Amino acid sequence: MGLPTAVTTAGSLIGGWQLARRTGNRPLGGAVLATGGVLAGREWARRTSPAVTAALLATYAGAFGLSHPLARRIGAWPSVLVVSALTAAASYAAADRHAPR
Repeated sequence: MGLPTAVTTAGSLIGGWQLARRTGNRPLGGAVLATGGVLAGREWARRTSPAVTAALLATYAGAFGLSHPLARRIGAWPSVLVVSALTAAASYAAADRHAPR
């Protein structure tokens, strides 16, 4: 087993946002986000069913989408941390918790 998908998803959401913010290059942040989605998606497909994989991918993409309007209400850092934590929790519960070590 490689890196838990909970770490991959949370790390790529936070890392992609920070990279885009610090460099001013949104596509570069998007590339980090996409890479995290591909890496986690491959592990989800290996460990779970197609339906669970699709649900986790939708959660990951939805978290990115939700972070933008949420940031207007609670601020950027809190928003990214909230969606990252929720995505990590979903990844852990659905794919990482019972993965072989």
